[in-house]
Amino acid sequence: MNSIKSVPARVLSRRGGHSLEAEREQFDKSQAISISKAINTQEAPVKEKHARRIILGTHHEKGAFTFWSYAIGLPLPSSAILSWKFCHVLHKVLRDGHPNVLQDCQRYRSNIRETGDLWGHLHDRYGQLVSIYTRLLLTKISFHAKHPEFPPGLEVSDEVLEKTAGTDVNNIFQLTVELFDYLDWELKLSESVFRQLTTSMAVSQMSAVQCRLAPLIQVIQDCSHLYHYAVKLMFKLHACLPADTLQGHRDRFHEQFRSLKNFFKKASDMLYFKRLIQIPRLPESPPNFLRASALAEHVKPVVVIPEEAPEDEEPENLIEISTTSTTEPQITSDVFEQTFGPPNGVRDDRDAQIESLKKEVDVLRAEMEKIKLEAQRYITQLKAQVNSLEGEVEEQRKQKQKALVDNEQLRDELERLQRAKQDSDRSQRLCAEAEKKANATEIRYTKLKEKHSELINTHAELLRKNADTAKQLTVTQQSQEEVARVKEQLAFQVEQVKREAEMKLEDQSVQMEQLRQELDARRDELDQAQHSLSHAKQAGAELSAQVEALHAEKEVLRRSVSEKERELLSACGLVEEKELQLSQEVDKATREIRELHGRLLEKSNQEQNLQQKLLDEQFGILQETVREAEDILRDAVAKLDDPLHVRCTSSPDYLLSRAQAALESTDALENGHAQYVASMADAAGLVGALALFAHLTADTIVNGSATSHLAPTDHADRLTEMCRDCGQRSLDYLGELKDKQMLERAELGDVRRALRGVLQLAQELRPKSLDIKQEELGDMVEKEMASTSEAIEDAVRRIEEMMSQARNESSGVKLEVNERILNSCTDLMKAIRLLVMTSTNLQKEIVESGRGAATTQEFYAKNSRWTEGLISASKAVGWGATQLVESADRVVLHTGKYEELIVCSHEIAASTAQLVAASKVKADKSSRNLGRLQECSRNVNEMAANVVASTKSGQEQIEEKDTMDFSGMSLIKLKKEEMETQVKVLELEKRLEGERVRLGELRKQHYALAGAYDTAEDGEAKPEPAPRRGILKKPPLAQKPGRGEPDASPYPRHGVNF
Repeated sequence: MNSIKSVPARVLSRRGGHSLEAEREQFDKSQAISISKAINTQEAPVKEKHARRIILGTHHEKGAFTFWSYAIGLPLPSSAILSWKFCHVLHKVLRDGHPNVLQDCQRYRSNIRETGDLWGHLHDRYGQLVSIYTRLLLTKISFHAKHPEFPPGLEVSDEVLEKTAGTDVNNIFQLTVELFDYLDWELKLSESVFRQLTTSMAVSQMSAVQCRLAPLIQVIQDCSHLYHYAVKLMFKLHACLPADTLQGHRDRFHEQFRSLKNFFKKASDMLYFKRLIQIPRLPESPPNFLRASALAEHVKPVVVIPEEAPEDEEPENLIEISTTSTTEPQITSDVFEQTFGPPNGVRDDRDAQIESLKKEVDVLRAEMEKIKLEAQRYITQLKAQVNSLEGEVEEQRKQKQKALVDNEQLRDELERLQRAKQDSDRSQRLCAEAEKKANATEIRYTKLKEKHSELINTHAELLRKNADTAKQLTVTQQSQEEVARVKEQLAFQVEQVKREAEMKLEDQSVQMEQLRQELDARRDELDQAQHSLSHAKQAGAELSAQVEALHAEKEVLRRSVSEKERELLSACGLVEEKELQLSQEVDKATREIRELHGRLLEKSNQEQNLQQKLLDEQFGILQETVREAEDILRDAVAKLDDPLHVRCTSSPDYLLSRAQAALESTDALENGHAQYVASMADAAGLVGALALFAHLTADTIVNGSATSHLAPTDHADRLTEMCRDCGQRSLDYLGELKDKQMLERAELGDVRRALRGVLQLAQELRPKSLDIKQEELGDMVEKEMASTSEAIEDAVRRIEEMMSQARNESSGVKLEVNERILNSCTDLMKAIRLLVMTSTNLQKEIVESGRGAATTQEFYAKNSRWTEGLISASKAVGWGATQLVESADRVVLHTGKYEELIVCSHEIAASTAQLVAASKVKADKSSRNLGRLQECSRNVNEMAANVVASTKSGQEQIEEKDTMDFSGMSLIKLKKEEMETQVKVLELEKRLEGERVRLGELRKQHYALAGAYDTAEDGEAKPEPAPRRGILKKPPLAQKPGRGEPDASPYPRHGVNF
């Protein structure tokens, strides 16, 4: 009997296996019933309870295996209503089912497509709806498979949407197009359903009408999310691309908006939807994507599904009671077999199962190899198609680029012809030819523009083909992964069956071993009991002897106790006397303790009063400081709306330094606040930090207002609002410090966010040309000085070559003039080279004397503005030398003008003056190198004057040959020549006046752009810029310093100017 009692553990495990199989059978049975009741040929809507059970089944098994196993067997080609309900149930399962449902549906895309194609060719009312519904489901599966960030329920946060879209404009563009396609199929389905609702079927309470309208609940839920995501992405696209490029997107969105608004209006008017779903209301007009602030006006449409009343559930037997009596004999036989093993000659069923599973594994392995080969062949074909499409796209891109280049060339040619037309009004023949060329150019431009549009359309079509090819490749890879997963599951099942067989054998052997050990334990207990009985008899004899000895000892103790009692009585008298004396001493000590306790209480009360007084005084000091800080901040905020403050200006760099200092002061303020909360008896740290914070924040607000006066309108409004918000947040924080209850919970998070906003805006307003890393400034100074020296050396070499060439090709007066001009240019180049060398030595002296323990790069980074001015001046000198050589070359070759050489000399004199001024800012007045530099500057000016003088004298010497001889003219002819000369004089005077006005405007723009390169720092003198008398066109940044860059900021490099 004991051996049978140890068996129920195995019986329970055996019963557990049967219960799992029964539970699986019960689950399959319930799913089959729900699917058959939900998808049938009755023209009535799908009941929610059946769809809910199917959805819960997908969550139970973590997939849609059971659903598709029954759905494949449905006769969908036989009934359009059956196919319509199948699409409805599949849509609900995709939206609300387990996330793995999407992967399972990927494998049955072909079945869905075949169903839609079948009913699309038939002229059936439900068949047309089924065709559109299947296209919608295929689009939904493809979209969510390609973008797993979007669940089939389409509920994602704006952060996930921003992360999915990314920053690449191409990705955003592609995602927007896919969302539009998705929304198109949703709207097509709704329009098709409403189109079939004739006047005779307009009552939404009819079952036939409800059968058509039921799937639109899921369509409404999808459309609300798709509309919101499309609006978000359209605003993001308009922030990255010009409005003309997105005209097609806007037109498509407006069409979808009108269709969606009409759909929601029709659905809201139907009684069927009012009890099942709360439909959102769209705005009267679509969002204005051309206005970025319209995004704040957009409200996300929210669909609300009201709670449903519980439907009558059909009772189902979850436990089969009838199987109880039949399983008991089986349990008995299982116990017998587990205890003594199977009968001889009988083969275990597990071996047969293992062999069958092995055969299935071999078959599946062969099928898997076949599928792998087919998938590999299909992947190879798809890759070849992708490569060919990419080649076509690249070819189209090259043609597009070529067309753009031709377009730009034609535009330049057209502008040049128009200018020639204006300059040559006197010649009608040239004007006619120019008009013909312009007309031909416009026709050619129009043709190229049309060709460009065709290329863009072709490119978009190729992109769509490429996306479809990528989707097909993804489906193939997923099918291959599914085959591998099935193989792993089968191998796991085989291994599990083996482990179960081994575990059963081990359990039987363990039970036998436990029975043997229990029998041995019982025998050991019996031997121990007999041994303990013999020991008990011996202990009884020993105890009797001990009792007799204890009786004798008891008599001795009784006699000694009587003697001790007598001694105790005498001692009690003495104790009473001592107790009386002790009580008197205790009374006296108690009175003294009471007196001391009273004094202690009085002193503690005095200390508490002093402590409270100290706390009140510290809190009063804090309140006075808070009130003073509030007055400072209110005065600064008032400056934002003060009309007298409009004339005050500041620079983004200074605002950046003030805002950074204010942000750093919040850390000290937070530490002071924490110290004061920990110990309110000391408010010194909080008071000091509060005063510093108030002044720095007010300074930031005032400088932010001053900076906004020179900023663009959009940035100015944002900066003003951010400064006002910063002031309000600071006042709110100070208001919390005034309340004792709110004092401990006061936080600086809002103030820091506002200051960071001011910092970000100031960073955006900084000149883009100054975004060079400060660590690179030192290397740039050395490179620019070295390049300037190389440019001067190259100029000297070229002048010598021109000298030798002029001696070989010219003679007489022209040779004399050319030699005089080239000699003066050579002297000027030598003087400039000496000036650059002296400036380099002075620069090294400045760095060595000013950097201290820092490195050269750190010194340049610390004095970045002075370094930028030095770089700009060095670039100007090198560029001036190059221009002088080129002008001299053209003068010698008689292809240039003498005036160009004069203007270049003036330009070099001004550039060297700028280099001297930039070096003089940080140089010591007593420096010897500074004196040498000034002397070199005077020498350069003298050499430049010599170039101008030699040029003018040479010009006069050559022009003296053209003498005016009027002796052979008559009076009439002289009068005619005089009138023509007067006309020319008037024309030249008018042209001279126009050129002077143009020169003035150029100088104004030049000085305005050069303001971004002033090398003045706080507390340092600024060098005055030398007068710029040149009118030559400045080259790009790679050749000429950046004083003419279009990105240069108009802000001055200093604080607020009152």
